[in-house]
Amino acid sequence: MAFNFFKRTPGQAEMSFIEHLEALRWHIVRSVLAIVILAVFAFIKIDWIFEHIIMGPLKQDFLSVVGLCKLGHFLHIGDTLCLPAANVQLQTTAFGSQFISSITIAFVCGFIIAFPYIFWEFWRFVKPALSPREINSTRGSIFFVTFFFLLGISFGYFLLAPFTFSFLSNYKLGMSGMLITRPTLDDYLDNLLDILIGSGIAFQLPLISYVLTHIGLITPDFLRTYRKYAYVAILFVAAVITPSPDWMSQTIVALPLILLYEISIRISVRVERNIKKRDAEF
Repeated sequence: MAFNFFKRTPGQAEMSFIEHLEALRWHIVRSVLAIVILAVFAFIKIDWIFEHIIMGPLKQDFLSVVGLCKLGHFLHIGDTLCLPAANVQLQTTAFGSQFISSITIAFVCGFIIAFPYIFWEFWRFVKPALSPREINSTRGSIFFVTFFFLLGISFGYFLLAPFTFSFLSNYKLGMSGMLITRPTLDDYLDNLLDILIGSGIAFQLPLISYVLTHIGLITPDFLRTYRKYAYVAILFVAAVITPSPDWMSQTIVALPLILLYEISIRISVRVERNIKKRDAEF
């Protein structure tokens, strides 16, 4: 896939380097403006967002925590899927920590809500450099990138975050009980944001597979060959973050990631088939 960022739409002269930078600047300005506007609205409701969204994974009545526990009882496996309470009380160690954290939360909310628009601006910037065939092959990319990004964030928020904080807050070092976990608000937010953004990026695996197969960097055979290593890595991550060593709770976490890998293989197969079909026509 060759890009010519100086190309305009048919009938227009090619863009100069300065015009190219000017176009990029306005795409960035509009994206930042969207984030700021939404961050202002989030800041107005910051107390509600903090109590009901940010602190959610630490609460015992959290939607997914209650749901998993009920699922375990429904499957007649006892309290296997019931997460122990986090039992932590966050603290701040500086006068400005709560205010700075409020600003951080507002801007993260603004970024997540504005993500479809941000990617649309990115798409508008890249689109003039694509050929009609490349544009046609990437049809629906805005929807799918946004869908998998939000799906990943939901997975991180409702599954990974409760598992992670339950395990880490209840992990004990030593037998005397002299150590008490007292995390700071900044530490909690850093971990939560890492989980959310990391999950959002990880769920782009099918789309990454599509792009890399399209440009010839990977093939379905490559993904199949390294499938067993990918599964081992996924199971290892699931084993680390789940609070108990039973197979059921680890499967709950690992299954979506394994499913994404399998979807990536199917996508790679389809892309390779379309490429071969196209080459045969020419």
